[in-house]
Amino acid sequence: MTEIVFQVEEDPDGGYTARALGQSVFTEADTVEELREKIREAVTCHFENPDQRPKVIRLHFIRDEVIAP
Repeated sequence: MTEIVFQVEEDPDGGYTARALGQSVFTEADTVEELREKIREAVTCHFENPDQRPKVIRLHFIRDEVIAP
């Protein structure tokens, strides 16, 4: 595996959640900076063998925005 993609969303209660697409990896954090660190840790824990770890971690931010007409 060369790349893993995380879908990142703002949590309604505050902070952020991140879920890997195609893998059972999930984490959450209060800030984007903290989330990046937690994602790195989660990937390291999930792929214990360094040879199987993805070389790239991509974050795909999903954001809803409502505007008045």
